[in-house]
Amino acid sequence: MEGESIDLAAYLFKRLRQLGVEAIHGVPGDYNLTALDYLQPAGLRWLGNTNELNAGYAADGYAKIKGVGVVITAFGVGELSAINAIAGAEAEKAPVVHIVGTPLTTAQDSGACMHHSLGDGRFDVFAEMYKKVTVAQADLKDASTAPEQIDSTLRTCVLQSRPVYIQLPMDMVKAQVDGSRLTAPIDLSPPQQDEGFEDAEVETILETIYNAQNPVIVVDGFVRAYNITEEVNELVGTLKFPMFTTPFGKSYVYEDLPEFHGIYAGQLASTELQILVKTFDVVLRFGALMSDVNTIGFSNGFPSALTVDFHNSSVQFTRRGDANVEYHNINVKSLLRKVTNRIDISRLPKVIPHPSLPQPSAALASLTTMDLNALIEHKDFWIRMSPLLQSNDIVMTETGTPSLGGRELVLPRGTTMINSSLWLSIGYMFAAAQGVSVAKRELGDGGRTILFEGDGSFQMTAQELSTIIRHKLDLTLFLINNDGYVIERYIHGMKANYNDIAPWRYLEAPSFFGANRFKEDFDYPVKTYSAANWGELYAILEDKDFQTGKGFRMVEVFMGREDAPESLKNLISSVHKKRMAQAPPEVKETVAVAAIGEAVGN
Repeated sequence: MEGESIDLAAYLFKRLRQLGVEAIHGVPGDYNLTALDYLQPAGLRWLGNTNELNAGYAADGYAKIKGVGVVITAFGVGELSAINAIAGAEAEKAPVVHIVGTPLTTAQDSGACMHHSLGDGRFDVFAEMYKKVTVAQADLKDASTAPEQIDSTLRTCVLQSRPVYIQLPMDMVKAQVDGSRLTAPIDLSPPQQDEGFEDAEVETILETIYNAQNPVIVVDGFVRAYNITEEVNELVGTLKFPMFTTPFGKSYVYEDLPEFHGIYAGQLASTELQILVKTFDVVLRFGALMSDVNTIGFSNGFPSALTVDFHNSSVQFTRRGDANVEYHNINVKSLLRKVTNRIDISRLPKVIPHPSLPQPSAALASLTTMDLNALIEHKDFWIRMSPLLQSNDIVMTETGTPSLGGRELVLPRGTTMINSSLWLSIGYMFAAAQGVSVAKRELGDGGRTILFEGDGSFQMTAQELSTIIRHKLDLTLFLINNDGYVIERYIHGMKANYNDIAPWRYLEAPSFFGANRFKEDFDYPVKTYSAANWGELYAILEDKDFQTGKGFRMVEVFMGREDAPESLKNLISSVHKKRMAQAPPEVKETVAVAAIGEAVGN
């Protein structure tokens, strides 16, 4: 009972359940098996993945929807298989708890030569690696302090939206700990701020807004991690300033607002927009990720403006040529609410009309129907997929051509997009979609999980289809079959065989991975489709059964080997010409390849 002694593993898993976790990803191993016995009694469901890397990806996807994700692996081989996923969670701020079952404390203390170790008696070597890619760590070797360690580590995970690492030795699973702490939830309130200091910052921000002549708003992807999406939308709805997102920030503001003008694409923007950008004098930027890919090769800045950057616990004022001013120890969520509530509408600057700014909704409305016999090409495909999308859908675009093309989607209000703009580990999205689909089922809020995936990326993590089928998860997959790594071809080696991949029979994958093996499986629809021209694709998209998103739907969309989104072609052409002109003759090609990689990733 709570308030009495309780097994350590029970305490840990009850705490996770209190945080809203319902499903656990991972792979069983002898070092974690006894701990897994405590999942079901704590109200948790074990999913079981095909490998630890996929499990880490899936936990990341789950975390981005539910608020916390959990992956359990074994010491050594298991945790190192997952470290790529955990590093991605650290880079892009996903609250993932990685629990590692470790050898007996007596074996560790004696330096025994145990399996899954390096054989040199160093049992902390993998934990040292994880210190580099997690925000907090706990080694539960002391029953008297373990509950406090667990609570502190989980609190950090949630408040900072970053991964944490917990070691659970085999002989500590049943260790008796004080269960009285379970009667109260973990305190997830942010640190107390100086109200007077915060109020002063609010006034500084408001005066900056009032004094602006030509302001603009940029919303970026870390608004999710900072849990300020609602506050940002309330503020931008009040200000009614022109507004852009970055690739990473797409979907975190309402795209049906007249002030929304799409993604500011830096060097890829129209000449008119690039000229206009130089006239903005104040930029309000929320949740910025200043990576090479997210900034289109570091080209989407505002050279003449005072930029006000809102981060999780700080606000920074920056103007080129001036010293930066940064205010720390603030609660950005509280700060934004105060700014919105205290705005004097009469003092807001009059917004200057900018008829040359892009209007994504108008572009969507003006589209014509494609020739039914026409082949499917990236330049027509992405924006024409927008009518498929509905409120509450989760749209996921894998690194590569889907991520670039997905920037052209026009999203209805309430749709969330998940893409990668920093870590860019291909294969992530398919395994993460499994975790997203589980989270969507638990939330029961309607909407579908829709994934756009390249053929090369699918081959990285295709095994996770078996987990999707096993648990009868709802997922719609558009698999872009262009016979290889297209972005790599554009970066370097268009005809090189190292950018080719094996030709799979993709639509046979569900059968191989266990679909409809037994009669009781027939209530879970698994359907495959193929589209090589617009007539075939329109027929799929207009199918009412397909539109439900129930079961697993896999659409193989054929595109040319050298076809790519226009944005990719234009970016590579622009960067290549610029860098080739600047580089010394002996390194021209190397410099160009590096520059293109900065701009597009992969």
